[in-house]
Amino acid sequence: MSHNTFGHLFRFTTWGESHGPALGCVVDGCPPGLEISEDWVQAFLDKRKPGQSKFTTQRREADAVKILSGVMPQDDARLVTTGTPISMLIENTDQRSKDYSDIAKRYRPGHADYTYDAKYGIRDYRGGGRSSARETAARVAAGAIARKVVPNVKIRAALVQIGPHKVDRGRWDWDEVNNNPFFGPDAEMATKWADYLDGIRKAGSSVGAVIEVVAEGVPAGWGAPVYGKLDQDIASAFMSINAVKGVEIGNGFEAAAITGEENADEIRMGNDGPRFLSNHAGGVLGGISSGQPVIARFAVKPTSSILTPRASITSEGEEVDVMTKGRHDPCVGIRAVPIGEAMMACVLADHMLRHRGQIGKPTS
Repeated sequence: MSHNTFGHLFRFTTWGESHGPALGCVVDGCPPGLEISEDWVQAFLDKRKPGQSKFTTQRREADAVKILSGVMPQDDARLVTTGTPISMLIENTDQRSKDYSDIAKRYRPGHADYTYDAKYGIRDYRGGGRSSARETAARVAAGAIARKVVPNVKIRAALVQIGPHKVDRGRWDWDEVNNNPFFGPDAEMATKWADYLDGIRKAGSSVGAVIEVVAEGVPAGWGAPVYGKLDQDIASAFMSINAVKGVEIGNGFEAAAITGEENADEIRMGNDGPRFLSNHAGGVLGGISSGQPVIARFAVKPTSSILTPRASITSEGEEVDVMTKGRHDPCVGIRAVPIGEAMMACVLADHMLRHRGQIGKPTS
């Protein structure tokens, strides 16, 4: 299987399966001399790990990370990167492969079962193998390293919609994001989500979500105007996340409903240089960062593993009904919040190094 690597100068390769003994990643292109620790990486993995509330899968994984290479101790408390590949390991400790024995030859609707079989002639039915969202733990670990490459950039994400229920942006509070199990910036909506998702969960069903990722402190100039657009690579990064079916930058699809006068981000001179009067473009103009916050959103489909029987076929072509048992997220978008942050961090780290390599000077 090819295409397990993401990025150009800052790049990572993930490996491992949902029900294998472990998974992990190798980060290549990280500059030397950056202070790092397992505790730093672990803090981000803890935000993504399963089993933290009744609204996510009850699979119990510590997601404890081990850094195997690419760092060197400076004293008893500090490690620094050496510029060589950073390998990280995360063991799987709570696999229940028997939960999937009933669908060993049955294609689950909405999953990659049929397409994997069509492409490779073999598939790992135990949780989906490489197609499982378990793979994203390695991405979050890589994203933690990427944040050290762009320390002046603040990257935050929030859940802004579950099913038809959207946050009220008038009540947006970043401090609230870590106060509820949904990573929601609207405390009142988080309460409504809890009641709504409780019904979805008890019915054995699932629902989709929208996540917004904001990167502040990105200087003007990152990105390239044709095939290396910053927003192009952000879209690619988000679309590579499991269950993502749509991405938008800035106003996104809303821009189709307004006029050019409304959409244009007017500019005036401020005390610190150019000052934009709005940010409909989401911080990217012509594929290059404008110095404004980079804002992107991605839509996550409902989890395909549900208890309601759905029509499908077996690998032999027999028509069957499939009901997926096991431990699954009623809304996989919740745990996609730290994954979105990680992928944004990896894209920005890559573009910072690409910009520095082409222009020949450091960036702020």
